Amino acid sequence: MESKPDLESQKPTPQVDPPHDSESEDDLALKPQPSDAYGIPTWRKCLILFVVSWMTLAVTFSSTSLLPATPEIATEFSTTSEILNVTNAGVLIAMGFSSFIWGPITNLFGRRNAYNAAILVLCACSAGTAAAINLHMFIAMRILGGFTGTFFMVAGQTILADIFEPTVRGTAVGCFMVGSVSGPAIGPCIGGIIVTFAQWRIIYWLQFAMTLLGLLLSLLFVPSIQEKSRDTNKPLKLCTVISMFNPMRIFRRFVYPNVFLACLTCGLLSTFQYALLTSARSIFNPRFNLMSPLVSGLFYLSPGIGFLIGSVVGGKLSDRAVKKWIVKRNGVRLPQDRLNSGLATLFGILPGATLIYCWTLEEEVGGMVVPIIAAFFAGVGLLGAFNGLNTYSAEVMPHARSEVISAKYMVQYIFAAAAMAAVEPVIGAIGVGWTFTICVFFAIASGFIVLAITKWGIDMQRWFERKFSLDPKN
Repeated sequence: MESKPDLESQKPTPQVDPPHDSESEDDLALKPQPSDAYGIPTWRKCLILFVVSWMTLAVTFSSTSLLPATPEIATEFSTTSEILNVTNAGVLIAMGFSSFIWGPITNLFGRRNAYNAAILVLCACSAGTAAAINLHMFIAMRILGGFTGTFFMVAGQTILADIFEPTVRGTAVGCFMVGSVSGPAIGPCIGGIIVTFAQWRIIYWLQFAMTLLGLLLSLLFVPSIQEKSRDTNKPLKLCTVISMFNPMRIFRRFVYPNVFLACLTCGLLSTFQYALLTSARSIFNPRFNLMSPLVSGLFYLSPGIGFLIGSVVGGKLSDRAVKKWIVKRNGVRLPQDRLNSGLATLFGILPGATLIYCWTLEEEVGGMVVPIIAAFFAGVGLLGAFNGLNTYSAEVMPHARSEVISAKYMVQYIFAAAAMAAVEPVIGAIGVGWTFTICVFFAIASGFIVLAITKWGIDMQRWFERKFSLDPKN
């Protein structure tokens, strides 16, 4: 990922935001100003990329690592697996709304300080979960830890968008997403190994060690690349501080049709991801007489490897699409161009692999091999489409990058929480085949939404701004 000339600068790019002559000091205090960080040495960029990706691995690891250990945890705390699944859904909801807390803290104390503080909180909550003496403490520590969740993804993507040029940004985001997609996949696998040979609490002591390592790496390598946008010696007004915690700063981004549709698409796709991960043990164990959590945990390697390959390959294809369209437009780049790279996976690979996965399980044909292979290709298709959407959310409104990314993750984790809480009851009511066929309809609908954004994304945004006389910076 060597530094290359920014092709978008060769010809004026259509402005996402109309220029402003001036902004008040309070506006500047609320909004980090752009900084030219493309010149950071490549080795330093790679280190930063590793650290921010590692932290997404640590936080997403916690969301699924206990899935193979659910019966053991339920027995120890005298509860049911269904209650623990609802608790997991609550953790995902907390993750989705974490940026409402940490975003304003970032504006108040700086991105680096907020980032390290969030790691410290997750580290403490991981230790608290491991040492929980009852169900209430277990739930409280998990949800408190969840409130740091998507901040690592929002901050990480924002940092990468600041330091990587658009023509290599998709590749950087693809490598970054290796952490966030590995966590939900390898978490159950490692959790299954641990619960087979030791107590489930070791899972959270491992997470404690992972977050502690992340804190050390962050302190050493992640710089504060934001330029100071105000005089830090001048105290902020109370109303300015309060306004930082106003959730409308994130919700108002949904008024732009292209932003809303991109967020909705991520939500629809995450439904399949978490439905697959949550239901795997309850589906495979009775069908194939798997008694050990270790064996059922190994299943997660299949979609997990698919997630990894899909993320990296999707990033490469995303950047290739950007370069292709820059040439077509004689140097002009639009954020929506990179979404063209995910259309084939949304209309072909993901629906096809999902149908094979669910109906071979429903009809009990093909043994374990066919659904495992199908889960791999479904993982490739899912993340192949996700990559472009993630990078698009960081580019579509550069002045409000963090708010748009936060909105995306909020929707994404609300859908994920619903899938995690509902998938097993739905499978019990209508079966594996029809449950995941619903996910196929979501994938195809996502494909049509992405197709619409690729054709008319910037036009939607411009039309809406003109129609309602909107100033996108306010």
